[in-house]
Amino acid sequence: MGRVLRLIAVLGVMLAAASGAALWWGSGWLATPGPLTAAKTIVIEHGTKPDAIGRQLADEGIITHGAAFAPAFWMTRLDGDLRAGEYAFPAAISPQGVLDLLRSGKVVVHHLVVPEGLTTAEILALVEHGEALSGDVGENPGEGRLWPATYRYSFGDKRQALIEQMQRLAAKNLAELWAARDHDLPLERPEDAVTLASIVEKETAIPAERPKVAAVLYNRIRLGMKLQMDPTVAYAVTQGQHPLDHPLTRAELALDSPYNTYLVTGLPPGPIANPGLASLEAVLKPEHSDLLYFVADGSGGHAFASTLEEHNRNVAHWRQVQAERAGAGK
Repeated sequence: MGRVLRLIAVLGVMLAAASGAALWWGSGWLATPGPLTAAKTIVIEHGTKPDAIGRQLADEGIITHGAAFAPAFWMTRLDGDLRAGEYAFPAAISPQGVLDLLRSGKVVVHHLVVPEGLTTAEILALVEHGEALSGDVGENPGEGRLWPATYRYSFGDKRQALIEQMQRLAAKNLAELWAARDHDLPLERPEDAVTLASIVEKETAIPAERPKVAAVLYNRIRLGMKLQMDPTVAYAVTQGQHPLDHPLTRAELALDSPYNTYLVTGLPPGPIANPGLASLEAVLKPEHSDLLYFVADGSGGHAFASTLEEHNRNVAHWRQVQAERAGAGK
């Protein structure tokens, strides 16, 4: 009996020594810089167990001794669970740093930039090609119903959810802007403001010109004049699927379409793009003037006029600029 007790005691001492050595080695391993020589991004899928995570991290060269990762996790489990997601691991990150990062949930944040003035088809194409997104974009929500902005998302987020976020923002912002509009505008509904703003967005990218372009549009509407805006014809030609890659031709300007504002009076049936905040503000709080015309001025902006005579002089100047540029290019 005494011999058995001594054997148990010896085994206990050996086990304690082994456990102590394992703890000593483990604590040292946790704090040791890892083998990663450059930052690396990997995805930890939902439901992956700690031992599988350890193997994945070792296979990716982020840690050594992948089999030690699960025990290290269980030893420190009171610090929290490991979270799935896409993580960017810095060079030489230690196993402890890996555990901390996976517990923090600080996943990689992606950005999708949606510029002002894109058609809905063009925005859907951006979302379709957005890296790390999942699922399809769903049905086309219609023109002018998506809000241009920079959107943040994480790996695996749904494309349709991102489109719905754009729709919610557009509806919210339009409602707020419409409530603060000038009340003498010849607009029947908020959607008309979006249609006008989409034309302004396509006509100029210069902030100071947007209220002037809006004034031209309103003055023409009040006088019963045709709007005669090239971007509406371009939309009729392409159906908003892509940008027009050439100047409008005579045949295109004669295209029978409700979007051809050279032929129809008043607004086109709907927006021709998704306008941003500045263009909507310009339409809902336009410049008050008697402007009726504008044409490119050769410097990247436009020359505005209140009379046809003045406008014709501006057109002649623009044609002279075009001719000089064509001659310089020979």
